[in-house]
Amino acid sequence: MRPVRTLASLSILALAAALAGAGAAAAAPAEAATAVRWTAAWSASPQRPSANFTPNWSEQGFANQTVRQSARVSLDGVAVRIRLANTYGTTQLTVTSATVARNAGGAAVRPSSVRRLTVAGASTFTIPTGAELASDPALLPVKALDSVTVTLYFAAPTGPATYHAQAMTTSYRATGNHTTDTRATAFTESTASWYYLAGVDVIGAACGRDGVVLFGDSLTDGYGSTPGADNRYPDELAERLAATGHPRAVLNQGIGGNRMTVDSAWLGHKATTRFPRDVLDRPGAGTVIVLAGINDIGMSEARQPLAAPYTEVSAAEIIAGHRELIRQARAKGLRVIGGTMPPMKGSRYYTPLSEAKRDEVNTWIRTSDEYDAVIDFDRALAWSADTHQLDPAFDSGDHLHLNDAGYRAMADAVTIPDLG
Repeated sequence: MRPVRTLASLSILALAAALAGAGAAAAAPAEAATAVRWTAAWSASPQRPSANFTPNWSEQGFANQTVRQSARVSLDGVAVRIRLANTYGTTQLTVTSATVARNAGGAAVRPSSVRRLTVAGASTFTIPTGAELASDPALLPVKALDSVTVTLYFAAPTGPATYHAQAMTTSYRATGNHTTDTRATAFTESTASWYYLAGVDVIGAACGRDGVVLFGDSLTDGYGSTPGADNRYPDELAERLAATGHPRAVLNQGIGGNRMTVDSAWLGHKATTRFPRDVLDRPGAGTVIVLAGINDIGMSEARQPLAAPYTEVSAAEIIAGHRELIRQARAKGLRVIGGTMPPMKGSRYYTPLSEAKRDEVNTWIRTSDEYDAVIDFDRALAWSADTHQLDPAFDSGDHLHLNDAGYRAMADAVTIPDLG
């Protein structure tokens, strides 16, 4: 994958001076380069255009249309930059115009907050096929748990769009260029996915290398939580950290249906393949929590078209995948934490064989001492009357995915000292 494009060091020096003028601590010229550090404050994993679980616009793409989408950052910053991904595009992507602003509810933005996005100073820019690109800095101060809105206008046809299927929030579309509109009036169409939006990075006093990446499948992505309420497990953990008075970057790199060992057109590259892009390349990442393997187990039993290709996956193969992720993380100096797979009795994934596999992998995670620490989601979410089943108070209804209370319990299971 091609590297993310960033500003030259001279531009970073100029930004440092601008930030000092805006109220950041002043830095001498010799110190300015080190005074500015980007940290990922929000992220989403890119996916290949597909039909997926709910209707979306990825396969058709956009032409003479504006897309408006919002994300909640987990860290304070005095400036932001936006990461856009053309990872699965079939041609180079031209962004005719783009803005970032503070969200005012739905498709509306706060008028005084609108900032034009540029790349190398140009308001129209191109992202090569297969690449990810970072915008120039935009002087938009944000606080942890603020929502920012990114608005993109595409004059020419884009072709199929790189996207993230299960945003668990609403994105909007309008005909024509409405990047600077502050009202929601023109945005008459909506979807539950993100398009091209891969990250929001910030500069701030708390920026460093202590960001926490949550890596996994739909249990990390937040399926079953209330749409638009920011109640996914990563959101709940970000809130918990912010409440301590010392917010840390928390990044959600979950993909619904993703597997440790199997690639899928709908459900993303396997975990061991996408880990470098989605975890190791995130600026400021210092710790990763891995929760993966339930789909390898369940889709070996409950075969369905979206799971293609059908592959029988053993517990040993899933454990080998965990070991590969541990190896990759440690090679980059990241602290790596293993999460046990929650109960699934009563779900379409449950059979005696699948339960035996889940138990074998969970036992290895708990007892092998190969992870730096373990978060025992299995025990935190199990029902006292039957530990093979989710606590009914946490069950979204399918006996596999969690409701808002369940995702809060997941976040509560994370021991903050284990994050490093």
